[in-house]
Amino acid sequence: MSPTSLDTRRAASVDRSIRLIASGASGGESCAPELADGPWTFDSGPASYGPGASMGDVIPTGSPRQGALPEAYRLASDEELHERIRRAKQTLGERVVVLGHFYQRDEVVQHADFVGDSFQLANAALTRPDAEAIVFCGVHFMAETADLLSRPEQAVILPNLAAGCSMADMADEASVEACWEQLATVYGDLDAPDADGLLPVVPVTYMNSSAALKGFVGRHGGIVCTSSNARTVLEQAFERGRRVLFFPDQHLGRNTAKAMGVPLEAMPMWNPRRPLGGNDAATLDDARVILWHGFCSVHRRFTVEQIAEARREHPGVRVIVHPESPMPVVDAADAAGSTDFIVKAIQAAPAGTTFAIGTEINLVQRLAAEHPEHTIFCLDPVVCPCSTMYRIHPGYLAWVLEELVEGRVVNRIQVPDSVAADAKVALERMLRALPSGAPVSGALLDAPTPAPGAAPAAGRS
Repeated sequence: MSPTSLDTRRAASVDRSIRLIASGASGGESCAPELADGPWTFDSGPASYGPGASMGDVIPTGSPRQGALPEAYRLASDEELHERIRRAKQTLGERVVVLGHFYQRDEVVQHADFVGDSFQLANAALTRPDAEAIVFCGVHFMAETADLLSRPEQAVILPNLAAGCSMADMADEASVEACWEQLATVYGDLDAPDADGLLPVVPVTYMNSSAALKGFVGRHGGIVCTSSNARTVLEQAFERGRRVLFFPDQHLGRNTAKAMGVPLEAMPMWNPRRPLGGNDAATLDDARVILWHGFCSVHRRFTVEQIAEARREHPGVRVIVHPESPMPVVDAADAAGSTDFIVKAIQAAPAGTTFAIGTEINLVQRLAAEHPEHTIFCLDPVVCPCSTMYRIHPGYLAWVLEELVEGRVVNRIQVPDSVAADAKVALERMLRALPSGAPVSGALLDAPTPAPGAAPAAGRS
């Protein structure tokens, strides 16, 4: 590694920043001192999402747990772990592909063959059909999606089984089924079109949901959306139905529908713990989009006050936030878009642009390190990474790769056949719902970024 790239890695490392803050060697603040500890510290304790943005969220009973990481990986130095990962990847060659989400710590991303968002990475796996194993450095629902889209004989591996997603957990299959039954008491037969040929309600689930919920929308004529194609998906849903039930992220649903002209009073919230979601029949009858009471704890941290402070301290700053942020934050920003949108906006900007970014700190700090021609900082001054993305550590990556070298598959994620068929239907509908301006064929939807030296992603037929 050249001195320049080493300096970039050091600047990009949120883990290093957290350790410096914890030791008092650097100013700034993190949201939890425990972030400086190895994530294996939390594997044997009470079930939780771990320190970080989701540490206050209630984890469902029965959530996946990670067994003890062997001591050799817990005690190894950073340099030793990186060398073991490189050696294992070299031994495995084309038999393995490592996928790294934008929000992963840089110490993991540097070993990825592809870097991108959840859907980009699931697509990237399709470009390596001969790989025996797909190691997905992300969270549980992402690995499930990769399993749904990959070949049956390919093993999808999640390095740390405790890497879940609190937003995805806010909508479970039982609660959504109960909601669907209650809506039928208001709208009648949900499978029966009205005189205009429109269904009473069409379910839409965000990519950030379990395979079971993707299966639910597949069974009920619905569709999966991404942050990139959410508008296209809602437009298609309104062509087929009077209303949309949107879950689990209320903010993406509200921000997207508002931009389409849907009035706020036509977007009631559904609280699964209350009858009719806390609404009356008249409110539901007038609804256009029924929003599930779910959210991303990372993006909920961003505020209008943070944007005002950024503008005071950096006149001319360009503020870009993720659409999972609350509506007032999106309204106050200069632009809102997916992680891929944010990356491309920074890449296309003239040198000297100042950006305040409202998304996960690992991506923001990496972009700042990779684009010294700009000034880039996170809207939230407190260093607070995604709790569950941060459960993936080079120690776990080294472990699963060396197990593969020995012929053992650990931490495999498999979607049951009873769920997979309907979930694939919903995902195929999503694949056809390209964002406005996207190519209609011959290219991946928001193609992922190959790591240096990796083959570029091929198109999907």
